[in-house]
Amino acid sequence: QCQLSGLWRNDQDSLMEISVLGDNGDFQGQYLTRVTLSGGCAQISPLRGAQQQPGEEGWPTFAFTVRWDKFSNATTAFVGQCFVDAGGKETLRTMWLLREAVGSLEEDWKATR
Repeated sequence: QCQLSGLWRNDQDSLMEISVLGDNGDFQGQYLTRVTLSGGCAQISPLRGAQQQPGEEGWPTFAFTVRWDKFSNATTAFVGQCFVDAGGKETLRTMWLLREAVGSLEEDWKATR
């Protein structure tokens, strides 16, 4: 069974730590991104999310948001699922949407990546 709590590293060498996982599936932690919109150095930002409680043999789905703290006016939402391979290695597969603030409704088309 997958356990979301702990330290995770992605393909871009960013780190995510889920430090608190509640009995109801809510969790929080921090995200250390190595990729920034401004091209700056790595920054730590808070994250909050929820895990769908799996059945006895299920692998949980989850969603979380990261508020890019102090260096960007963007927010990213992630959704995914945790898997365990035959060797016991846990892997998170996610998709994300990043929303940047824009100055007008006419610029809305370029605000989401």
